[in-house]
Amino acid sequence: MTGFGLATTDEENVKFVVEIKSLNSKFLELNIKLPRAYSDKELLLRNTCSKEIERGKVNISINIERSGETQKGANINTALLTHYFQQLEALNASLGANATGLLQTALNFPEVITYAEEEAGEKEWEMLHETFNKALANFNRFRADEGMVLRQDLELRIQNILNFFAKVDEMAPLRVPQIKARLTQFLEEAVGQVNVDQNRFEQELIYYIDKLDITEEKTRLKSHCDYFLATLKDKDANGKKLGFISQEIGREINTMGAKANDAQIQQLVVGMKEELEKIKEQLLNVL
Repeated sequence: MTGFGLATTDEENVKFVVEIKSLNSKFLELNIKLPRAYSDKELLLRNTCSKEIERGKVNISINIERSGETQKGANINTALLTHYFQQLEALNASLGANATGLLQTALNFPEVITYAEEEAGEKEWEMLHETFNKALANFNRFRADEGMVLRQDLELRIQNILNFFAKVDEMAPLRVPQIKARLTQFLEEAVGQVNVDQNRFEQELIYYIDKLDITEEKTRLKSHCDYFLATLKDKDANGKKLGFISQEIGREINTMGAKANDAQIQQLVVGMKEELEKIKEQLLNVL
């Protein structure tokens, strides 16, 4: 499920910014980017995310922005830089080479430029941790809102399937007299009414109609749809369970279509399949 959460805290010339983004994934994949000074806190943050986020490809970015007074920059070892530069000048003069870029070359030598290590104070960590928790809460709120929209859409799709099902339920009983009339006409045209054994004809007709009976499929389809709606209302994460139920719904729809032997019912079955495909697409976003 996609999600987004952002939180910032400004305190004593320091600004903490935590941003959490997620994309769909079958499992929980965490990528945390945080300042080096707080690298020892990564395991703690990962454990918190594992409890609060069930799955998704989650990217967490933690930045600390300091004002000019507190910002720690790079230090240049002037003596060492001068030493390297003079050596390069002497070497360049003896070789008669181009003198362009000697300073840049000297700056790239080891230990000429050093960076001050940031120190992670306990007070700063508490503020950063609080900002992280706020971002995580915003992230979960975003996903909850998206989940509500998904739930409404899934309920609509299931209701559409049930509407198609109601029409099938009305039309299914009409098939028997139509099939009987069609077969009777065919036999009369083929062998004549006098030569038809009515008892045998009725036996074969019962056998044939039994093969086309969709009563069980209708019952199971209605049951699966009701179970799907009930599962949607559970507070637990049921994305996989809903996926299994949708497979069962698809199985009953396919069997109903194979047994229909009626053009209008087939059209209704196609409509149900279309709604089911939309359900399966949305279930990829459900936890």
